Amino acid sequence: MNSMNYKNSDDIEWNDVIKKEARGINDEDFGEVQDVQGNYVLVQKGMINKERYYIPKEQAESYDGDTLRFRISEQDLSQFQHEPPTIYGENTQDTTTTNQQRDTEEEASIPLTEERLDVSKKSQENQATITKRPVKETKTIEVPVTREEISIEKRSPTSGSETEAQSSPIQSEEEIKIPLRKEEVEVTKKPYVKEEVAVKKKKVTDKRKVTEDVTSEELDTSNVER
Repeated sequence: MNSMNYKNSDDIEWNDVIKKEARGINDEDFGEVQDVQGNYVLVQKGMINKERYYIPKEQAESYDGDTLRFRISEQDLSQFQHEPPTIYGENTQDTTTTNQQRDTEEEASIPLTEERLDVSKKSQENQATITKRPVKETKTIEVPVTREEISIEKRSPTSGSETEAQSSPIQSEEEIKIPLRKEEVEVTKKPYVKEEVAVKKKKVTDKRKVTEDVTSEELDTSNVER
């Protein structure tokens, strides 16, 4: 409350309080001042189910330019709900001014709400599976191998003439073993890196349509009396 603009009930300019906020002794919301009629202040509370109260001016405690405060509580309002037998007293206002105030169009603000789609994204983790499997194939390689074999060749003595033998001819079969060498193929398998495969991840953006029902409010004035 601005103390510079504070006015008590005796100093209130009653024409200024119309359409201003009305409050009780405990700061209860009394609604809005609609009119000042004689010794009474007409206060209207509520937007749809409107309730009117005729509060005597003497119950006004202060006015700060924005809010007219009364020295009664919300529980006391019910006794002022009915229009008094006469609302005009010694301080009767000009009839023309009063009628103009009564004819002032009343306005109620009704909020209409609607739902809007709020789309968010969350990250999920999947796995891509890459499988290595063995592939068998048959390969043939030609490998040269070496072996020894014997050949029989008859020839004359190296001296060119017959010479006396140092021993007599054998009387039975005799085996003479001559070692022969040959190469055998031995196969072993060794692993080596044939090639490398690079696996890369890249981001791909897709567009998806989200369809959802939303609710909004509208006024139905078909049943309003005109």
